[in-house]
Amino acid sequence: MNNSIKTKGAQMETTNTKKELTNPISDLISDEIYDLLLSRGLINERAVRDYIIRKKFKLLRAQKLRTGDAIDSIRNEYPYLQFDTIRKIVHNPPKSLAN
Repeated sequence: MNNSIKTKGAQMETTNTKKELTNPISDLISDEIYDLLLSRGLINERAVRDYIIRKKFKLLRAQKLRTGDAIDSIRNEYPYLQFDTIRKIVHNPPKSLAN
């Protein structure tokens, strides 16, 4: 019986840890709001990915990393994206922010 309790505790702990990682835009909205929007299909995951890429790029550039090296570093995390795709993401803001 103790093993099942420990297992449940471990699973619960894993779930809690996983929940913390599910909201990639926690600096903008709360986890509860994110989960609600995601469950209703109101989150554009590509836009969230692009936001994270822009944020990471700004952080790397603030550390005095060259533009090409910063993009290469981001490509390591997103190997399915081409160099030029990442360059366009970081240099061209989304249309809604450009207005």
